[in-house]
Formats: sequence, structure tokens, C-alpha cells
Amino acid sequence: MTSKKPTRSSKPARNPRQHETGKGSPGRPGPTRAKRGTAAAPPIEIDAAALPPLGMPAAEFLRDYWQKKPLLIRNAFPGFVSPIEPEDLAGLACEEAALSRLVTLERASTPEGRDRWLLQHGPFEEAMFPGMPHQDWTLLVQDVDKWDADIAVLLEAFAFLPRWRIDDVMVSFAAPGGSVGAHVDQYDVFLLQAQGHRRWQVDAAPNPPLEFRDDVELKLLREFHPSHDWVLGPGDMLYLPPGVPHHGVAEDACLTFSIGMRAPSAAELLGDFVDTLSADADEALRYRDPDLAPARDAGEIDADAMNRVVEALNVLRMNDPDRLGDWFGRFITIYRAAGEVMPSGDERSRIEIEWDLQHGGTLWRHPWSRMAWRRSQGKSRGARLYVSGQDYALPVRDAQRIANASMLDGPGYASLSEVGRDRVFELLGAGHYRLQLDDGEEE
Repeated sequence: MTSKKPTRSSKPARNPRQHETGKGSPGRPGPTRAKRGTAAAPPIEIDAAALPPLGMPAAEFLRDYWQKKPLLIRNAFPGFVSPIEPEDLAGLACEEAALSRLVTLERASTPEGRDRWLLQHGPFEEAMFPGMPHQDWTLLVQDVDKWDADIAVLLEAFAFLPRWRIDDVMVSFAAPGGSVGAHVDQYDVFLLQAQGHRRWQVDAAPNPPLEFRDDVELKLLREFHPSHDWVLGPGDMLYLPPGVPHHGVAEDACLTFSIGMRAPSAAELLGDFVDTLSADADEALRYRDPDLAPARDAGEIDADAMNRVVEALNVLRMNDPDRLGDWFGRFITIYRAAGEVMPSGDERSRIEIEWDLQHGGTLWRHPWSRMAWRRSQGKSRGARLYVSGQDYALPVRDAQRIANASMLDGPGYASLSEVGRDRVFELLGAGHYRLQLDDGEEE
């Protein structure tokens, strides 16, 4: 596989276009009979050709599958043609700013031995790829949607989910036999087959074993007992809730797109929450005991003391929903950010930029810029816009339009209120937008 360097683009381009273990005929699961008086269980495999990408209304998918059970979706993207080639991915893996990994499987030489898994982190040398073996390795690159506009377009198919919940599109190339081993993810993921064929095995049984091997750097499962076994081709997609053991192996040279969710752990939420509380805390708020009685035992921390500790901590709690919402909006729009938005250094005046917008110019959001918005819960009827860890007060309509638009043209910019246009100009100066002129050149 020879590599070619990718080019960053902030302008969207074109829209991209089994078998199962168990009873039944080859390639299809056996029939399931529902007990009288009970509803049939939702199927674990569906053909979505008539209603892509889920084969059902989004509300039905969220009710029956989301964070509940896996779903194999045949023809989620009928006739799908990958917008990138393996050579593009290899070129991206050579970039300093790209997050890439290479997983190589060294098969055991005897039946009694254990396979070895080797993990390397990029960036990689371009000259390395032509000499790679013909089997048993996988190249993975994170955040490809931030580098390739055609990949970013795929996310429009997942608009039934909150945009701030979607983390990135990771793309993997696997040579035949390539894999990253049997493992679990702690977040929801959609695995879209883009090129070639990959065999996916899933353990959908309740309470599967989740102990990890201690002889590899990767978090691989010590035991894996698949309940389902499928081969996916281009356009097929597998949805997996958090905690479901799975194992993917390339049947031939293949590309797989992994649309992963942002799911901070409780420890991560608590850590950032406590940091925010302590940073904003008034030094005058302290442990108090005006009702102190003579100590029965001077060395004892008694129940009354612990009640006062709880009271002292409760004073710091964010009982105000707007304070709590602002904390979470800032946190989630910067959480797991792999790239940083930097000021562009453009010294052009606002009058010049607005003139360009009136004459066909467009403002494209920076690929690394994350935005979300929230209605204010207090007496104010306004909203807050969250941009990569910062928050701004705006009218609801402005916050909604700015957060949901990857591009603002002249009419879109003009439709904002004065304060909304002020905010966009401020964000442009901070690097969250790039001005593209009518002739296609960027300023």
C-alpha cells in the first residue's frame, strides 16, 4: 500500500453514496416464535434498503436497540462507495497532527501458544507501508471526519442523535486477517463497512466474561464466546451498545468506518465538575459548627461532625440549573478534543469581511471547532452557545442557527441578530471559522 498525503478541507464535497450462527438456512437466522400473549423480540438483523440507514424510524431504533442490544443493518448505505482509499488513510497516518495506530498480529507458532499483538503509534514513515506484510495488520486513524469533508458528510445520516454526543469517525484499513482482537468499547459505536469484507463476531449473551488479558498492551478479552457471526460487505453496518464483546477480522483487504460516541465516565465528569466548583468557590465558605457541644471523646469524628461536612459540601453544589448547564456545555464541547483551534491572524476589517459575504463568500466552521447550545432556564428567555469550552449568551434563534450550521453564507449571516453577527465575527477572529471567497480561495 503506497501512501499519498491528504489535504485538509473545510468545505463539504459530494454525498457518499452472512451468515449467523444458530438454526436456519445458510445466510439467514432461523425463525423466532413469540410466546402467546408476549411481543416478539426485536430482530438482531435487518435489511435497511427500503429505509436507510436504520431500516426503521429513528424513534423505534432508539427505543428497541440504543444502549440495549446489537443490530446488524444490511444495506444501511445501499450502493456505498468509500470516499477515501487505503492510500489516503496511509498518507494521513504520516501526518504529525493525526492520531494513528498500527496493530500487528503475530500468530502463535504452535496450537498451545498464544498470539502476540504489537501496538505502534504514529506518525509513521511513508516508506514503511510498501514493505508491510500482506496479512495480519490493521492501521487505525482517529478523527478522519476532521480531515476529509467527504467523510464528515456521513455524519448527516446520524442527525437523529445529538451532535455533541458524536465523537468522531475513525477509519481502519486491515490487510487480510487483520484485527485488533476481541474487546469491548465503553461507548456506542456504528461500524460501517466501506470497502472489502470484515467478519464480525459478537457476544450478545447476558453477563459475558469481561476480564482482560495481562500479556498484551491492548485491552483484549481473556475469554470470548460469540453468539453471532456475520460477514459485512460495503454499505452494511453493525451497531453495538457499550459493553458488548466483539471481534472483527478482515476477510480481505478492507476499510471500516467507526462512528463513535462521546461518553465521558462518571469519574471524568466528577473530576471536571469538582475542578469547576473549587475554582469558583468563595474562600469564606468553610466547615462550621456553631451548634458544637462538649466532646465526649476528643479523638472521635462523630456523626454530628460528618453531618456538618455534608452541609459544607452541599453549599458548593450547583443548584442553579444554568450554572450546571454552563459547566456541562463547556465540558462536553472540549471533551476528547484531539485538535486545537488557533486564531487565524487575519487582520482584515469587519466591513471587508461582510462585503465578501454579501458577494458570495462563505464562512466554514473549523473542523476542530465543536459547538452546542442550550436554552437558559432562569427568567431570561435567551440561550447559551458553547464553542470548544467557551460559552456565550445569545438569542435562542441565533444560538440554534450557529450551533447547527457548518457553513454560514451571506444570507445566513444577515439573518442573525446584531449580537449574533457580533459573536460570529468574534469566533472568526478566534479561528472557529474560515472565510472562503466566491472564487474558492480561502482568506
